[in-house]
Amino acid sequence: MNPTLNADAAELAKFSDLAHRWWDADGEFRPLHQINPLRLEWINRLSPLKNQKVLDVGCGGGILADSMARLGAQVTGIDLATKALRIAQLHALDAQTPNIDYREISAEAMALEQPGRFDAVTCMEMLEHVPDPASIVRACATLVKPGGWVFFSTLNRNPKSFLLAIIGAEYVLNMLPRGTHEYAKMIRPSELAGFCRSNELEIQQSKGLSFNPLTQRYWMNTDTSVNYLLATQKLT
Repeated sequence: MNPTLNADAAELAKFSDLAHRWWDADGEFRPLHQINPLRLEWINRLSPLKNQKVLDVGCGGGILADSMARLGAQVTGIDLATKALRIAQLHALDAQTPNIDYREISAEAMALEQPGRFDAVTCMEMLEHVPDPASIVRACATLVKPGGWVFFSTLNRNPKSFLLAIIGAEYVLNMLPRGTHEYAKMIRPSELAGFCRSNELEIQQSKGLSFNPLTQRYWMNTDTSVNYLLATQKLT
């Protein structure tokens, strides 16, 4: 694992520039606020969070990390986007979120420092923004305890995903800032599954995430053709 190089400076700058908008539920990160209850319930159902040590890789402004801490987890959020991380820290102080800590450190460096420390690791909407997603998966597998859970969410790479997640979401509906996603960086489920198997992460469940632009409603289903999530467990 390379602890320093697996980051795209342009991607970090992109999210740092929007850092002040992380906790605006009607702003650029509105989709994350909308889907957070769904993914939080899914994670908590498979790996109950209360009294668990949880690491949120690529935590950004802390939307998921904060909600996991409020369910009783002892949460560490890590990211390399400095401004977004500062927003997460300020929000935790302002909201008096219990049992949460944020660090500016890469997943690979964290894995070298604290292998096998966490009961669960989450890495949501992050793999499609790094040069080497396989390295992140490897780090997550190293960080979790044997028998612990690792949760991923990302975007599929196919024509439908290009039309809906990029053209539709960024250029037609303006749900996300233009340039948020790059088609070439999207990851097919088979590719992510391969990364997991190579690192002794056994896939326990896959879910799709769909959106109705008319009702503005998200829901989980079995359609992994665009947004999808994988729940994996570290083999003992």
